[in-house]
Amino acid sequence: MCACKEDLSYRKPSGGSTKAPGLIEEIRVINMPGKAVIKYQLPADQNLLYVKAVYTLTSGKEYQVKSSYFSDSLVVEGFADTLEHVVKLYSVSRREVASAPISVSVTPLKAPIWFVYKSLAISNAFGGYKLTARNKTKAAVGILVMQKNALGEWEVDNDKSVYTSVDSIKAKVSGLDTLVHNFAFAIRDRWGNLTDTLFKSVTPFYEVQLSTTKFSKFPLPGDNNQPGADIPQMWDNHRGWACCFTTLDNATLYTPHQITFDMGVMANVSKVWIAPFKELSNLYYSFTTLKRFEIWGSVNPNPSGALDNTWVLLGSYVLNKPSGPGPTETADDQAQALAGFFWEADINAPKVKYMRIRCLENFAGSCPMSIDELRVYGDPR
Repeated sequence: MCACKEDLSYRKPSGGSTKAPGLIEEIRVINMPGKAVIKYQLPADQNLLYVKAVYTLTSGKEYQVKSSYFSDSLVVEGFADTLEHVVKLYSVSRREVASAPISVSVTPLKAPIWFVYKSLAISNAFGGYKLTARNKTKAAVGILVMQKNALGEWEVDNDKSVYTSVDSIKAKVSGLDTLVHNFAFAIRDRWGNLTDTLFKSVTPFYEVQLSTTKFSKFPLPGDNNQPGADIPQMWDNHRGWACCFTTLDNATLYTPHQITFDMGVMANVSKVWIAPFKELSNLYYSFTTLKRFEIWGSVNPNPSGALDNTWVLLGSYVLNKPSGPGPTETADDQAQALAGFFWEADINAPKVKYMRIRCLENFAGSCPMSIDELRVYGDPR
């Protein structure tokens, strides 16, 4: 820019003819949920730059889609109904000269937001509610959660709303008291299309953090206990070595490791919070950190230590490194590990007094386990 002496003036697009390019041919429409794929044959015209589609949604807003001369198709999307819509197709030259339009009709299938809406389920949970839905097309959707404001008007709560494109949608809202809460739910896509509204009353179950002052170790035959890194160090409010709990036993390296402790109170367990131990390599997702594990509960465990009908399974879990497989841990990986992970228990499980954690596989592929800190939540009433 500094070396050039010639003034920079407006340059017209390079290209040949100022005439409109030839028309596309052999147009074929493939209708899909909320959209349509339009296939065609390009004209043998060196002047062609792209094909443009212009269409209007039910909302009245006009959209344009462009596809270069390297492609023989384009996608028109954003439809929320199954009505017939007219799409105008143009061939456009290198000098932005458009051909006469060719009109084609598309009749989209039912939009993804309606499938999500139909599958939406809200159920009472400890301290709040659980939300589940199916999104089989993996469309980008927003599940809007609404409550009434001071004026009695329904208002979207962005903190509770869910924005996702995964196929299996799961979310939980917690921190609510045990009163009746009225919510409204609707599904929206990125074009602003909205479904009907689902109204739901939620009555959360009572939940508190169980006092760790009542916890005590309860070793049974078959349990793995490591001197110097004993079970009570899971609830001593200290992080890191040598304040963590771990099991190390080469004789049972590939046999599931388990430990048992007494919570000191009968309770319906709602969830367990586990903070993994940061290994000497400064990694959380390595060596003895729990990867595949189970949590069991019992009222009166068999003194033989057998995992029999005196125990009830509270949950089976898998911990995946948030950033995906591989030895490298991102800042987000470490931040989430430092914050700990919540593992929800079976809401239909009976009250229990004793808890057993059973490691099926750690991040090294063996079975010894480590836990830096642990908390248990539920209803002890």
